[in-house]
Amino acid sequence: MAATGRATRSTRRRRERGAYAHRIQRLHRRSPDQTARHNVTLDCGWGRLLFGQTFTEPSAVAAALLEEDLERRDIAAYVRDPHVVLAAAPQHLFLDPSHTFRLDLTTYRASGRGPRGFVVRLLSSEADGDAVNRIYLARSMVPVPPGFMFGKRDSRTIVYLVAEDARSGAVIGTVTGVDHQRAFGDPERGASLWCLAVDPQAVHPRVGETLVRQLAEYFQARGALHLDLSVMHDNREAIELYDKLGFVRIPEFSVKHKNPINEKLFVGRPPEQALNPYARLLTEEARRRGIGVEVIDAEGGFFRLTSGGRSILCRESLSELTSGVAVSICDDKAVTRRVVEHAGVRVPAQIEFESRAQLAEFLEHHGTVVVKPARGEQGRGIAVGVEDLDEAMAAVERARAHCDRVLIEACVQGEDLRVVVIDYKVVAAALRRPARIVGDGQSTVRTLIERQSRRRAAATGGESKIPLDAETERCLAGAELTLDDVPGKGAEIQVRRTANLHTGGTIHDVTDEVHPELVAAAVRAARAIDIPVTGIDFIVRSPRAPGYAFIEANERPGLANHEPQPTAERFIDLLFPLSMPAAARQATTG
Repeated sequence: MAATGRATRSTRRRRERGAYAHRIQRLHRRSPDQTARHNVTLDCGWGRLLFGQTFTEPSAVAAALLEEDLERRDIAAYVRDPHVVLAAAPQHLFLDPSHTFRLDLTTYRASGRGPRGFVVRLLSSEADGDAVNRIYLARSMVPVPPGFMFGKRDSRTIVYLVAEDARSGAVIGTVTGVDHQRAFGDPERGASLWCLAVDPQAVHPRVGETLVRQLAEYFQARGALHLDLSVMHDNREAIELYDKLGFVRIPEFSVKHKNPINEKLFVGRPPEQALNPYARLLTEEARRRGIGVEVIDAEGGFFRLTSGGRSILCRESLSELTSGVAVSICDDKAVTRRVVEHAGVRVPAQIEFESRAQLAEFLEHHGTVVVKPARGEQGRGIAVGVEDLDEAMAAVERARAHCDRVLIEACVQGEDLRVVVIDYKVVAAALRRPARIVGDGQSTVRTLIERQSRRRAAATGGESKIPLDAETERCLAGAELTLDDVPGKGAEIQVRRTANLHTGGTIHDVTDEVHPELVAAAVRAARAIDIPVTGIDFIVRSPRAPGYAFIEANERPGLANHEPQPTAERFIDLLFPLSMPAAARQATTG
């Protein structure tokens, strides 16, 4: 009976969607003179929204798009004759490769499942607006002018919802809604959804889904009949979500003005699109400056940049400007430690493993240790916070799988700080925090880790995942949990002890807060190694206070992890200084 009931509901739902799609096809054919106002545009901060159904002439749509301001992105939506609009300015306009979806609010039913670990509310302060802009920048979206959103907080046309972490109070997601009835007296009584964005570091499930549902319910209560949205044609994850919520695709089109922000949408798929996010960030910045890009090996992240008579081979942020000696120093953590210690950088006590007795003596003296392979990257084979001798010996064996030389280091308490140094100047600094999950009272630890791992992978282009390995089990055992236990609702559980991004860690920008002593120590370490681009890792009490312990230096730091800090810009400045804007070059040399 249950299966039959599900089949019946599914069939009924398909019929309802089919009838609704037929109804909106009829609405789509309504003539423009049925709208209450004409040639309506709405300033949304990131650019203007042009309501194509209010324009009586295609040429007027084209003319309005050509008035787009610099560093903005205008969108002409609901364009009835996009081919005619494009013909009016073919060199300047393009058809947006997005689909339009619609949710019928007359049949939509709210979910009985509320948000867990966060709340959704209206934007209410300038600080909220700043937090939303931070998320926009982290998602490579166009920010809005400071104070714009707060200034619109009482607007009945534009509404901003934010998702707020219940424990920390941090804004972790946002969505914008536009009321078409308020905007231009829409006879179809519609509304639309824009700028859905979730903090890539958010650990709570269904933040995006909840924001969409809450906005739908908000407009449903206002008497709107439908909610529309636009989504890139190849964004399968988002399309699956919208399909699940009951959205159906409608035959509406959008036209945009060609600009540097949306260049990748109208120039076709460049060869570097196959590169990972770390390499792609740099090649995109190079292309913006007119520097030639040749992909050598996409899988390995190798590419060549050429401008004039200068040609430089790179692997992500590692370039020919970094010497083999500097790479060799960073490759061996024991050598790195000795080099920076000689330059006056503070380092924790360390030995190279030789015997159980030697390890026991070191462990007894320091109490808690870190076990790690002398060579390796991405947090592989590292065990942090080891206190038991047998556990330490087991960690040694795991580390030996990555390198036959194993280092034992005194464990320093504090937070993990990554400082990016380019051309011996600090460009970015961020706290890296270990992977954690939040219990829902129903799911096992294993299931929660798998869900969080999928979210981290989606947020990082597949670069960040939580391994289900012995180190994760060891971390859980410290909290008296196993992979099959079910944590209580709202319980936050750390599942890794290292904060490496590749093992599910999250990264939180503190560039504007980092203490001068930490800046000086990072630059000193980079100069000691003689490396022009590096990520220096410290353990600190606070990024705003002096005091640190050097951990290691990375010769190929992931610069994409530090957006919106200008890491890519400074990297290309280093490789091709003549490509810098004249004013910036003058300021650098002067």
